[in-house]
Amino acid sequence: MKRSWLSFPYLIWMIIFTVVPLALVLFYSVVVFENDTMVFSLSNFKRVLEPIYLTVFIRSLKIAIISTVICLILGYPMAMILAGKNLSNKSLLVVLFVIPMWMNFLARTYAWMTLLEKNGLITTIFEMIGIELPALLYTENTVILGMVYNFLPFMVLPIYSVLVKIDNAILEAAEDLGAPPLTVFSRVIFPLSLPGVSSGVIMVFMPALTTFVISRLLGGAHFTLIGNLIEQQFLTTRDWGFGSALSVVLMLMIVLTMGFALRYEKENEGEGLW
Repeated sequence: MKRSWLSFPYLIWMIIFTVVPLALVLFYSVVVFENDTMVFSLSNFKRVLEPIYLTVFIRSLKIAIISTVICLILGYPMAMILAGKNLSNKSLLVVLFVIPMWMNFLARTYAWMTLLEKNGLITTIFEMIGIELPALLYTENTVILGMVYNFLPFMVLPIYSVLVKIDNAILEAAEDLGAPPLTVFSRVIFPLSLPGVSSGVIMVFMPALTTFVISRLLGGAHFTLIGNLIEQQFLTTRDWGFGSALSVVLMLMIVLTMGFALRYEKENEGEGLW
């Protein structure tokens, strides 16, 4: 009974800062004020289906998926290197990898703006060797670069935490049975690392889909993602109803993504090495 009292502060915190805000967002998404009269309506959700807003959703999904795939392609080998049994000073390397995350997110993004601007370091270096680069800032590729740079650690660390726990005896048994390195990876290491991959994909995809700072700074005012659109509705146009409807749709997309990832992880949980 005494232990249940210890959970009350946590429950109160969750209610005030999670349940109540979500309830308000849902409330404003289905409410329209006409002549100072509150009317329940789905008109805000109908606006979400307009082509101009669907284009923003599709662009946001595409960039989030591309960024997640690139982070997985780059992050998995990095996690394997960090988890390597022959690697010395492993803890130090992990700390060095995490140190950039201690810097402010906004400062890291501004740093890329400085590097990629017209007279920035990268352009200057290429001009010195006689190569003229096209505009690097305010493009889709620049936004993807910013997302990969900022979210790559969220892919590496979950995979690393799983790989480092794999028993070396399992790998040695596979090698003793004559399995080549590629087979050991595809039939042993990768299946055992799927929980880390699933967590990494979720931890990268969610912020990549919802971010607005990276797209605003590196993509410019003309490069709008769903996060920027929601920010504009709440802070600029003051259309809280439409902004709430966009937020609800975005939350549903994230919940569905997490559901599919968790279901895939659960289905593969009992398969072992088969």
